[in-house]
Amino acid sequence: MNCAEFVELVTEFLDGAMGEPTELRCLVHLARCEGCETYLGQFRQTVAAVGAQPGPGLAPAARDRLLGAFRSLPRD
Repeated sequence: MNCAEFVELVTEFLDGAMGEPTELRCLVHLARCEGCETYLGQFRQTVAAVGAQPGPGLAPAARDRLLGAFRSLPRD
């Protein structure tokens, strides 16, 4: 697995919504890639911060922009 593949799968990884072989590939990649480990931590912090906000939640368009911003972050 490379970084781009991990970024595409990060929400499935966090939701526990992937098959065991793919999850294992993600875990192996994370063990070897400090950049994706950092990205995963930032993603978790963002999810927690957004989830803690009052109101009806994040609008779908805002969610898409946020995900796009994360996907465009430079990777080492």
